[in-house]
Amino acid sequence: MIASMTKYSFILLSGRQEDLLEQLQQIGLVDITRSSKPMDDKSRELMSEVDLTNGLIQGLQKIQVPEGTKPEFIDGDIVRLSGGMIMRYNDDQVEIKALEKTIENLNIWGQYDLDAVKELEEAGAPLHFHILPRKAFKPEWKDEYALFVIRNGKKTLHFVVFGEDDLPGEVPAPTEDLEEKKKELRDKKKHYQVVLSRIASAKERIGELEQHRAEALAQLDLYLAETAAVPAAEDTIVTLVGYAPTEKDEEVTAALEETGVFYLKEEAVTEDNPPITFSNNKYVQMFEPLTDMYGRPAYDGFDPTPFISVFFLLFFALCMGDAGYGMILVVIGLLLKKVDSFKSLAPLVITLGVGTIVVGFFLHTFFSIDISTWKVFEPVSFLFLPAEIGGYAGGMVLSIIVGIVHICLALLVKAFFAVRNKGLAASLGTLGWTLLIVGGVIVGGLALTGVLDSELTKWIIIVLGIVSALGIFVFNDPHRNKLANVGLGLWDTYNTVTGLLGDVLSYLRLYALGLAGGMLGMAFNEMGNMVLGDGSNALLWIPFVLLVVIGHTLNIAMCALGAFVHPLRLNFLEFFKNSGYEAAGRNYNPLKK
Repeated sequence: MIASMTKYSFILLSGRQEDLLEQLQQIGLVDITRSSKPMDDKSRELMSEVDLTNGLIQGLQKIQVPEGTKPEFIDGDIVRLSGGMIMRYNDDQVEIKALEKTIENLNIWGQYDLDAVKELEEAGAPLHFHILPRKAFKPEWKDEYALFVIRNGKKTLHFVVFGEDDLPGEVPAPTEDLEEKKKELRDKKKHYQVVLSRIASAKERIGELEQHRAEALAQLDLYLAETAAVPAAEDTIVTLVGYAPTEKDEEVTAALEETGVFYLKEEAVTEDNPPITFSNNKYVQMFEPLTDMYGRPAYDGFDPTPFISVFFLLFFALCMGDAGYGMILVVIGLLLKKVDSFKSLAPLVITLGVGTIVVGFFLHTFFSIDISTWKVFEPVSFLFLPAEIGGYAGGMVLSIIVGIVHICLALLVKAFFAVRNKGLAASLGTLGWTLLIVGGVIVGGLALTGVLDSELTKWIIIVLGIVSALGIFVFNDPHRNKLANVGLGLWDTYNTVTGLLGDVLSYLRLYALGLAGGMLGMAFNEMGNMVLGDGSNALLWIPFVLLVVIGHTLNIAMCALGAFVHPLRLNFLEFFKNSGYEAAGRNYNPLKK
């Protein structure tokens, strides 16, 4: 649910706002209203500091230091030191690669005396260097020239000629000494090892860089909050507006009383556009990031997260549709708990896995095997989904029923908040549609199950139709002409009927995705059985296991992708559209260290 917010209006002498904001930063609960403005020199400087530090952290994390490298600690400013070490690390890598390439080329010709080559040239017997493809080299050249083959490769020949020659493929003579280059490479690698040792030490001090980045961010946040101050009374008084959750009133008030600043406290209203924060239990909190993907609600709206927490889990489990796959997800979630960067996702993955196990058991599927035929489950076979319901596939009927319930719930939510925010008179049109659709679904369900007889059902439907029609066509807008209301009601009817049909049919994707994943898993099982045969050949068990494991791994990955995207779509489109949800709010972002 959306947490109630308290509005704090601060009034203080000009120049005192910095002290107040620092104290609010210590509290860490007050969101200061910020004004959008172009970056000035101060904010640009702070932002550059944040970007620089962030780049250094990422640069150090990317560098792989060989195991066994002993860190060489260098005292000093870690920002300046790490920047210089990363630059030297990159320079050394480039220079080492260049030297290795040069040595590789020089190794072809071998070590020789450059002065002797020069003396030969002065004596009239210059030394020429050639590189030619093997096909272009003619053996008779050896008889015509003072030619010596240096390297006879598979595709090319390297050779030298003493004296004048007009042979093709001549290249400039090497001007660098091979041994000197090897020595230069050895020295550079020694320097590179020193740099790696210092990099290893810098990696141990990444925490200092993160602290420096956090301090720069805090300064930037403080500065941006300070620029939200609104001057008044000829620049002698400054006013600031902040928001904090109402449940934290005592804590915030106690801290403000110590500051001695004058402030006004009142309940925030929609017109204030207060920031939005949620107050949900731990289970629902796991699904708040899904709501944030779409956007937070307006202050007078509703929090869709509790609904998402139920239906996203159900839809995900139906799309996966396999108890065995659910067990794999639970194992993955337990493993994610051990990885710091993914630890926050672990509870959600485990919850989705448990839900998939339950629904997969209901669909009697375990790694694409129908467990309803197993004798061990005969006592609980009544819990399994029937293969057919009313002559249609059980999974298809289940998907449609779930979709109808989901849309009906959305309409009830829309009606409730319409009455709460607009009043009863202005919500009669919405109530009419809700009564017609939700009431019709309930009456139809009771009639199909035999609770209501046909005569009573007929009269209830007639009454529902008349009452709903009055709301839809006559009283949909009490301030508009009744004939205009009828016209608007007819247009609404067309859009609603055609839209609802498409919305309900959209839920068939739950059945289709579950069916596709199950069929693909069965295909891998069948392929494995074909390879295994009767199981008499022990060696065939190896390809059987590999085929089944790899196949189901790929299937789980594809099913998980579809099971995330499509349930999200059903919540974001079908539910949000029919419930009238609008993402018009802004995130609660308190000023804090």
